[in-house]
Amino acid sequence: MAAFRSDYLDFERGIRIGRLEPEQRLTRLLKFALESAFGEPFVTVRWGRGLYWQWIGFFPHADRRAKASFGCAKYFVSLDREERAVHAGMQVERGYIAPPAGWPECRLRANWDWHRLIALLTHSREMERALAQLVRQDGFRLFIGSWEGGREFTAANFTGLSALRRVIARAPSDQWCGFQLFYALSEAEIRAMEGREVLEAVLAIFAEVTPILSACWEVSARPRQLIATISRS
Repeated sequence: MAAFRSDYLDFERGIRIGRLEPEQRLTRLLKFALESAFGEPFVTVRWGRGLYWQWIGFFPHADRRAKASFGCAKYFVSLDREERAVHAGMQVERGYIAPPAGWPECRLRANWDWHRLIALLTHSREMERALAQLVRQDGFRLFIGSWEGGREFTAANFTGLSALRRVIARAPSDQWCGFQLFYALSEAEIRAMEGREVLEAVLAIFAEVTPILSACWEVSARPRQLIATISRS
């Protein structure tokens, strides 16, 4: 039985993972929920060390067989200590076009999921409608470009896919670049929830981005109760 507690989301230190039982760990519970929904194994990746992690990602193991982990589109959960909010949604990384010396494995490859995302941003009317719904009406936020100098879009400034393409075109080739579509849960919202409610909120956010995320994967992975899909054509 899940025993996750909302105070495991520590806005001073990060997402607590260490020194907990399996049924208390956010990683284990979300991975189990995704594997149950999709009927296949998922990979967990993370950024952080020790007892507290700052970012956690999940994607189908079948997608990992074809490429490096950072080439795979992912569900993610992160804790933004400056904003004091939990971000949950999807992430796709471009990596480097011109990697620094000693990092050839981080060069953008032909089979990375980034290329399918770009195709959606270029050719898919369904993608434009989906992003407009999520960002303009449902309160999602969108970040695109280099991690150091990218741009965030909200309901106040999202005008369509052409603006996203312009940001991508300007992203430096020697900087790590990516795309995040996420919903932010504030510290006040988290503190008002029980652990079960936090899990349900994160999974509900995952469900909202699943049509876009699954269209980016190289593999054909779909949850059993998927309602809508995004076409790549």
